[in-house]
Amino acid sequence: MSIFIPDSKLVCGVVPSPNHSARKGGARPNMIILHYTGMEGAEAALERLCDRKAEVSSHYFVFENGRVFQLVPEKRRAWHAGVSSWEGDTDINSRSIGVEIVNPGHDYGYPSFPAAQIKGLIALCRDIVRRNRIRADRVLAHSDVAAARKRDPGEKFPWQRLSEAGVGLWVRPSTIRSGGVLKAGNRGEAILDLQRSLASYGYGLAASGVYDPATRNIVGAFQRHFRPARVDGIADQSTLQTLARLLAARDAIA
Repeated sequence: MSIFIPDSKLVCGVVPSPNHSARKGGARPNMIILHYTGMEGAEAALERLCDRKAEVSSHYFVFENGRVFQLVPEKRRAWHAGVSSWEGDTDINSRSIGVEIVNPGHDYGYPSFPAAQIKGLIALCRDIVRRNRIRADRVLAHSDVAAARKRDPGEKFPWQRLSEAGVGLWVRPSTIRSGGVLKAGNRGEAILDLQRSLASYGYGLAASGVYDPATRNIVGAFQRHFRPARVDGIADQSTLQTLARLLAARDAIA
């Protein structure tokens, strides 16, 4: 693909990736999906996102120092989300703008995200949100839409800082205390209520009444985003209370 005019004035370099297609059904982006690169270095990650054989890409790439490159025009369908689901939609790539954030991830030590990087990311996301009128509750983690496969951008990602800057939805997590929990193998109405609440927010989870592996994965994804102090896939009272607060906050802005 040839050089194109970037969609955001914050872009300081265009590195075209060949890995994109038309958004299906004329869809317009109404989500932002945040990823970490999960590779040891930025150069290797950028090279892979632009490698035709890899069949993966993103719209934007944010370096540790906050610089932003664009790889795919926003009007095109970048290949970043893979097998995924949100609010019943399984073609997340057609509905979203993907942003890769340079960080080696869990397999390579998982360092904290530098302040300069988060500052640049916030500016970029605010610009994307403004131009595409994206709802706060649709700024999501890769792990939110692909809980069985992905952990990025992970529990160290500063979602609260983004929300305070006007990007994404966040509520203060409920304090972790000892007490009743819902966990693998449990059955009954309490599990149904949990599954329905998670699905109501958007997570791709069927209400079976059984705390199965899919439920554990999605509870873990929820915790990684909204209650990162403990990510164990067990729905303790802190998890349940935080989820209830989040649903109320979402409903208040709907």
